[in-house]
Amino acid sequence: MTTTDIFLARQPILDREQRIVAYELLFRTGNTAGVTITDDLHATASVIHHAFSEMGAHAVLGALQGYINVSANMLQSEWVELLPPEQVVLELLESIELTDAVVARCGVLRQQGFSLALDDFVYDDRYLPLLDLVDIVKVDVLLNDRDALRTTVDRLRQWPVKLLAEKVDSAEQAAFCHSLGFDLFQGYYFARPLVLSAKRADPSQLALAQLLGLLLNDAETAQIEQIFKQHPNLTYNLMRLVNSVASGTRHSIASVSQAIVVLGRRQLQRWLQLLLFTLQAGSAYPSPLLLLAATRGKLMELLAARQKRTVDYCDEAFMAGILSLIDTLIDKPLPEIVVELHVGDRIAAALLRREGELGTLLQLVESVEHTDLDRTLTLLAAAGTLSPADLTEAEIEAMSWANQIAEATA
Repeated sequence: MTTTDIFLARQPILDREQRIVAYELLFRTGNTAGVTITDDLHATASVIHHAFSEMGAHAVLGALQGYINVSANMLQSEWVELLPPEQVVLELLESIELTDAVVARCGVLRQQGFSLALDDFVYDDRYLPLLDLVDIVKVDVLLNDRDALRTTVDRLRQWPVKLLAEKVDSAEQAAFCHSLGFDLFQGYYFARPLVLSAKRADPSQLALAQLLGLLLNDAETAQIEQIFKQHPNLTYNLMRLVNSVASGTRHSIASVSQAIVVLGRRQLQRWLQLLLFTLQAGSAYPSPLLLLAATRGKLMELLAARQKRTVDYCDEAFMAGILSLIDTLIDKPLPEIVVELHVGDRIAAALLRREGELGTLLQLVESVEHTDLDRTLTLLAAAGTLSPADLTEAEIEAMSWANQIAEATA
């Protein structure tokens, strides 16, 4: 088993105000030759070494915590002690047999500074020895009906643990768990941008869409500046971003024309795309949508580069990734947005129909977000020149870049 066989994904964990406070790191082993990997200890140890020792925890997690599933073997191994305890939550799988040795080991790890969580929790007296040791209890929404959830929450109030509702897949489930007092939330409902959908677009977001259209069509700088003059708050936000990026220059950038000169239109276009996702009125920060869009766009660009594509094609890949989430922000159907922005045929086909080579890349990135291993392997094969190692390395690089974006715009 090698790190080239590993896919790494992360699913956000949010607090009651919909702020991302952690990620669950989801490790999947893939092997195109069809060999079944049965040594979970070896697989997880390989990922820990690759993602934490070689790349560094900050590349994968930024300043947030990471939840990592551990089996009984992993719990007892020395590998687990290589993890940074201040940034890692050890998630005890429901398959672990709760022996005296397991309980004792949990006590030792807790003394070393690790936080512990119980995964896929359904109330059972066998968990009593651990409830005094763990910090978080993850309650599976799908395994408990509403009455069972209410009863479980009432019982767990005896311990000073945080309650995390996992596998939350709908707005109704999210609202019910929130009303019960759950502290943390995780599930496809929160991982997808649907949760951040707005009824009405911010005027600045609409202006950004106009600016993107102007840049895509190589408009005069004066036309671009005119849009900014109508939106002072947009100019302020853009200058914050540009000054952050151009921090190595001798002087601060004080105007849009300077920004275009210093950054170039290609880089300015990229920052405008990302700025779209920072202007959500009243949204918490870091924005789940910003992080998802930034990661998706950068991952598509990196994968295109690994396919030995041209610079222009890599730019198109980045744009397709970013714009694949734009209809969440702007209260317009995606086909209308695509027409307004005058994107090329390849981007349009990828966005609207998931067709063409860009469409395949977009589907591949989406499959990683949902940790659909079979589909990921199928799409990797369809992409032709990409290997599991390419995907893993690009994922970690894209995560690191998105974390930097979040910090620069905080």
